[in-house]
Amino acid sequence: MWRPSVQILFFEGCPNHQQASELVEQVAHELGLQPEIALVEVTDVEAAERLRFLGSPTIRVEGRDVEPGADERDDFAPSPAASTGASTDWPANLTHN
Repeated sequence: MWRPSVQILFFEGCPNHQQASELVEQVAHELGLQPEIALVEVTDVEAAERLRFLGSPTIRVEGRDVEPGADERDDFAPSPAASTGASTDWPANLTHN
């Protein structure tokens, strides 16, 4: 039986990674799948860049981010030069609700 690989990337203290994990398990159950789920903690900016981490949590199936348009993005880590007005403190500005 094929077991898809699912990664849930998050930073410590992310208020949503547990819910993301539960959602992955629920959808897998509904589809009759038994994925191999890996929780991946992103600990710093360098890891965020290396892992192409867009925010916490990030869900990937077979290495592909489930967020539409994620493949085209390159804002993997906070930048003090960002002009968005958002906090540049790691990791506070990377939380997805």
